[in-house]
Amino acid sequence: MKEANRHWSKLSESGTVMGMKLLLAAYHIFGRFSFRVILFPVMSYYYVKNSVARQASKQYLVQIGLCTPNPEHESLSSFKHFLTFGDIILDKFLVWMGKIGREDVVFETPAILDRLDASEQGGIIVVSHLGNVEVCNALGQQLKNIRLTLLVNTEHAAKFNSLMDKAGGSPNIKVLQVKDISPATAMVLSERIEQGEYVVIASDRTPATGQGRVSSVNFLGKAALMPQGAFILGNILKCPVFLMFCLKEKGRYHIYVELFADQLKIIRQQRDTALTDIVQRYANRLQYYCLKEPLQWFNFYPFWDQTVNKEEALEK
Repeated sequence: MKEANRHWSKLSESGTVMGMKLLLAAYHIFGRFSFRVILFPVMSYYYVKNSVARQASKQYLVQIGLCTPNPEHESLSSFKHFLTFGDIILDKFLVWMGKIGREDVVFETPAILDRLDASEQGGIIVVSHLGNVEVCNALGQQLKNIRLTLLVNTEHAAKFNSLMDKAGGSPNIKVLQVKDISPATAMVLSERIEQGEYVVIASDRTPATGQGRVSSVNFLGKAALMPQGAFILGNILKCPVFLMFCLKEKGRYHIYVELFADQLKIIRQQRDTALTDIVQRYANRLQYYCLKEPLQWFNFYPFWDQTVNKEEALEK
């Protein structure tokens, strides 16, 4: 199977642990400027070598340009997209090492944060591959009572995550690796939410198993498949659902948290239509934040050309 036609979770991981360690060493010894100097040839190599990621980036930026007449978007390029990705990779490590603190973060929605902190019940926080979701670690510093469970599928990025594990993290944040959400997993998450924890789940990539439910929605002016899993889970667990976006703007991270629904109520007879409407609402909000910082959405695979057939996925 050609790599361009493979599911995102099956694409080979580019780069090596040694290369990542080299970049981190450059930062520790010489600072961010030297890191960026070394980053340039590293990302140049990645840009030339990985044609799938390069073409996916170009396709995404074309959709950005078609979706809005913003003159600033005319200067966007795939190579800048790659460099932004490399720069934020460093920040991912710095977050887990405790090097990005409260002073580096701007919380744009204090009223919602107060609600998260005061509520005895937990909920679901839906995130994406936009910006630096690892900065949600800062929530643990801002909100003393909050506890997070991050749902991740990291098998496709073992080398990157081997370094992340060594970096450490907040005791209030747990990582739960899942391929799909089984009934047993749902029970575990239900217990955690009842105890006041928040489950953080990304919702802009189709399930790695290819067996989950997806909706075809309009995203940046073109039909794309997005998963229903986070919202099905919200309906089952009958808990509040929030959206969280974290963008780097003028050197600082800005965290936006929105209440998506106090409780998702999906009537069985209207299930498919209701879920598609819900996923479209999410896609609309993701698009809004992508247009704020276009170079910070990091889905380097053929997002609009996924070969997963919607009807087949729904039947599984």
